[in-house]
Amino acid sequence: MNFEITKIAQLTGHQAAIYALDIGTHDHLIFSGSVDKVIAQWNLETFQSEKMIARFPEPIYSICYIPEKNWLLAGTSNGTVHILDLETNQEKKLLTDHTSQVFHISYSLDTNCIYALGGDGHLGVYSLDSLDLIKWVKLCDEKVRHMDFNYKTSEIAMTAGDGNIHVFDLNTLVEKRVFLGHQLSSNVARFSPDGKLLLTGGRDGYLNIWDAGSYKLKKSIPAHEWAIYDIAFSPDASLFATASRDKSIKIWDSKSFELLEIINKETYDGHQFSVNKLIWSTYNDYLISASDDRTIIIWEIKMN
Repeated sequence: MNFEITKIAQLTGHQAAIYALDIGTHDHLIFSGSVDKVIAQWNLETFQSEKMIARFPEPIYSICYIPEKNWLLAGTSNGTVHILDLETNQEKKLLTDHTSQVFHISYSLDTNCIYALGGDGHLGVYSLDSLDLIKWVKLCDEKVRHMDFNYKTSEIAMTAGDGNIHVFDLNTLVEKRVFLGHQLSSNVARFSPDGKLLLTGGRDGYLNIWDAGSYKLKKSIPAHEWAIYDIAFSPDASLFATASRDKSIKIWDSKSFELLEIINKETYDGHQFSVNKLIWSTYNDYLISASDDRTIIIWEIKMN
């Protein structure tokens, strides 16, 4: 498979590591959240910062935009989740259940719930209407970092710092399965767009591919030299990318799991430090990466 990788732009403005990215209010916009306590909005047409959305009292570890409500959620280092109404520019509610970093926030219209994972080992589930806590689940004594939904099987997979991966029924929140995903820590879980596979990345640097349903291991790849922090599929699902603490992004074939290209400082003038977050946007199919080096890079990946 031949393709061309072009570094389109490098966005600067944050004053500390960037841990969070999400889609924006329009296709050509994205949000970023940083340890500098700021959420910014960026324009993928002009490659400029549109505006600073908000400044918080604590470093930002996760963000989640909910288009149906026009809310932006921000998870912080001390466990709070700020819910901003972008229509009124006012804070709608402050969630205070977690006691340490909120590493991931997501939501589901199918269940009408918001989900937040914390460094305290807990999953908090909140009503999307009332914003009340409706379920509080302890997964482990260590951090829980990431989750993904599989609407084909009505499941949610979550990664834990003890290496385990927990699979819950999305509707009942009954735990269906728990299995060891990685040595040291399981960091990220991503279902394939067709719902047939679960891809996971760990602190061990391995990319593991599991059959969704049986959760039997299909393939284990020593993908990176250091921890894998994120996995993102291309809009057409033919490719996926992995981001790592080893400062690189790797591009893979979704069918064969063959490594196609390595994007790093040496090859494409990539990031200087750990790559923490990825979005593969539908806008121009841009791959967007955020790093400890305080920058966001926009990549164009064209198939020949």
